[in-house]
Formats: sequence, C-alpha cells, structure tokens
Amino acid sequence: MKKYILTIICLFFIISGAFSVTDEEIIQEQSIQNRINITGTRILNANKIDERIIFIYDKDAKDSLLKMDTTVTSRQIVMYKEYYKHIEDENELAAYLAREISNASRTFDGIGNGWLTALQIKAAPKKFELVADKRAVDYMVKAGYNPLALITFINKAYPQHYQDLISNKNLTSKRLAHIYEYIFTKYPYFLANNEYLENPNYQNFLLTSINNRKLLEEKIKSGSKEKLKYE
Repeated sequence: MKKYILTIICLFFIISGAFSVTDEEIIQEQSIQNRINITGTRILNANKIDERIIFIYDKDAKDSLLKMDTTVTSRQIVMYKEYYKHIEDENELAAYLAREISNASRTFDGIGNGWLTALQIKAAPKKFELVADKRAVDYMVKAGYNPLALITFINKAYPQHYQDLISNKNLTSKRLAHIYEYIFTKYPYFLANNEYLENPNYQNFLLTSINNRKLLEEKIKSGSKEKLKYE
C-alpha cells in the first residue's frame, strides 16, 4: 500500500512539473506582450485610429480559419507563436500588426456598427486580403516603419499554395507582387534607399518574383493603367 501511495505521489510531481510554467517563461511572455502592445499602439496612434482594438500574444493557439472571426468579429488581434517566431525586427512586427489592424479597424464602419463590413470581409477574403496589405503599408509608413518588412515577413511566414482558384486566400506570390507595386508607386523612397537589400528573405523575394516584376516594368514603360494579373 505504501509503495502504491509513493508511486502516485511521484507521478503527481512528475506530471505537475511537466505542466508547470517557469518564472522565465512568464517573464518572456510578458516581455513579448509588452512589445506587441507598444508597437500596436504606436500604429493606432500614428494613424489616428480611435476604435477599440486590443492585442493578445498566444503561445499555444495556432492560426486557423477562426483567425478571421477573431479579427473582424471580436476586434482583437492575436499574435500567434507560429508567426512571432518569424519576426526579426520591429518593422516586421509592425508589418504583422498593421496588416491585422487594417481588417479590425474596417469593422467599425458601415451598417450595424460594422456588422455588414465584417460579413463582406468574410464573404470576399481574397479581395480584402489585398486591400488590407496595401492599407498595412500606409499604416506602417505613417507610424515610421519600413513597409518593405511586410514583404520579408510574408515571404517567410506564408507558404505558397498550389493554386489560386479554389483557395480562400491569394497566392503568396500574388500578394507580394501587389505589395511591391504599391510601394514602388506610392513610396519609392524605400526602394531607392533599401535597407533590406541584403536581407536573405528580400533577396529570395527578388529571385522568385522576376516574372511579376517584369510585368510591372513593362506596364511602367508602356504607361498603361491596366491592372496587372500577377501569378
């Protein structure tokens, strides 16, 4: 009997230890949360976004189809660990947050205090994905961040889908091409003074976007206003 009780006690301590959170982990999570709060609030203030949006760091939850519901319905932005691990500097953190703020802030406008807008975003995710990317660039620039970080972050954090037709998301290559064109057209300073030129992820983007950038180059040379069909 004593042996049995001793075994239970040992198992209890082993299991408790496996699920316990150390002080170091708590401090690290608080540090990440503070970093996210500071960057997110800076973007909100610089862009005079006066809607109530909160930021949450979740080291356990994974990105899923519920992510859109969290952003556009609850108006809270979750930084998932799977994305945070890709962030190398403050610009890339701002890129992720600005992108999510874009969708969350839209849901305060329109019928039913944004209810209809939230439904529109859910109904046409691919359209609003590109819209949110461009607004994120504007938000970043106004808050003093380098928008090219949106390219480096997406390039390493979002894999390329097999095809574009049946997915509810655009091809990553298409997103990056539209972002690059938007920066090239509206904020050429960042390309002329490109601090990410030696960044491996930016170099990879340049390598994998040759055909799309050729389309943009031809459009500029011809003076065409036609919307490009990136791949």
